[in-house]
Amino acid sequence: MAARLIAQLIVMGSGILIRAVAQAYRQALANASKTGAAQEAMQNTVRRASRAITEQEARQILGVSENASWEEILKKYEILFERNAQQGSFYLQSKVHRAKECLEAVYQSKGHGSAN
Repeated sequence: MAARLIAQLIVMGSGILIRAVAQAYRQALANASKTGAAQEAMQNTVRRASRAITEQEARQILGVSENASWEEILKKYEILFERNAQQGSFYLQSKVHRAKECLEAVYQSKGHGSAN
């Protein structure tokens, strides 16, 4: 008898707790949308995710030195990009692509060869 009563209290208590948490969450969402906190948090997340890599990081990703020619960079890029395409690592493939884009911008701004 006591075990059944305790089980019913636990079930009722957890139901009340779940409703209270859901209501608090809805209220927090409503408050965030009124103050713009939700939009600001989303913008900060997007900014962090789209942070451009540095030239040094790009060179490390592609495995090229500072005095590497554009042709050497393209060769490394193509090898790494294709290897990751075959093995199905989209994350690494995108890192390789971002590294090439970064170095392409560097080479274009410094006037090295044709970075196309």
